[in-house]
Amino acid sequence: MNEIYFNAYAGYLEGVVRGYRDGLITAPQYLNLTQCETMDDLKLQLATTDYASFLQNEPSPMSTSTLSARCTDALVAEFQYLQQNAAEPISKFLDYITYGYMIDNVILLITGTLHERDTHDLLEKCHPLGFFDTMPALCVATTVQDLYSTVLVDSPLAGYFRECLSAEDLNELNIEIIRNTLHKAYLEDFYAYCQSLGEPTASIMSEILKLEADRRTVNITINSFGTDLSKDDRAKLYPRLGNMYPEAQTRLARVDDVDQVKAILEQYSEYKTILAGVSLGASTGGNDVTLEDRFFVREVQFNKDSFEQQFHYGVFYSWLRLKEQEIRNVVWVAECISQQQKDKINNYTSIY
Repeated sequence: MNEIYFNAYAGYLEGVVRGYRDGLITAPQYLNLTQCETMDDLKLQLATTDYASFLQNEPSPMSTSTLSARCTDALVAEFQYLQQNAAEPISKFLDYITYGYMIDNVILLITGTLHERDTHDLLEKCHPLGFFDTMPALCVATTVQDLYSTVLVDSPLAGYFRECLSAEDLNELNIEIIRNTLHKAYLEDFYAYCQSLGEPTASIMSEILKLEADRRTVNITINSFGTDLSKDDRAKLYPRLGNMYPEAQTRLARVDDVDQVKAILEQYSEYKTILAGVSLGASTGGNDVTLEDRFFVREVQFNKDSFEQQFHYGVFYSWLRLKEQEIRNVVWVAECISQQQKDKINNYTSIY
């Protein structure tokens, strides 16, 4: 990628997103948040952050669900500003980022319809970045074939969904298979697209997406224990990329318990260090550190590192992921305050 031309069509937006990054909550601000005794105190402290304008009209006492929704509104507003001012190829890169949210929305609507949930309630729970025009019609589909032919054939997910058409019924197991098959296809496609953009975007996004692929591989393996999913079907759900591809994935497809998973992961230097003191099974409460928590920490570091270079698209993806982590942190602090669990309040993933 030519740096001169990059500034011509993406320099302004890169400056904007780096400004967004500078607005992320810092360690001293997190310290102030953890000292709050009530939700009103927390709202007052957040008045000095980028969330101020989104919280100022909320009545007291503010619930944690409202806080989460308003923080998400702030993220969506900033991301949509980037989209509205983007031209090719950066607009296509931003569109790719939204496809993951579209997949989650599709699965949410399918699952909710299966359990006869109200359509309007389901649509309200969908992530705003994952909306597309025909999405409300998902609630009337009864088979995977109907879902594709009547709703998704004209959506950005059509290419990913073709691999799921072999599923006959929309039951619990098949829905999880569809979710992971869609994310696998999306991740591989996004990775290939990033490679086509050239350096330094290709190498920066490669590290980030490989970590995401490895995280999904481990989660699919652990979550398949105790289900009817066969080992062969489990292997088909693994993304064909990442540090675990193909050797570790082949071995993980054959394991039967979390101890065997841990034994395989410890043979890889990049994961051996993050396994220390980690619970791979279900959390037993208290201050347990899960592998998911460690993956979040590693992801934060990769996304922070992407801002150390210039003239690449990775900063847009990294800012969004850091912002999402920040929202998880704020909601965690809020939950601890509202539930009077101050002993756990510092169990968040610090960013800066």
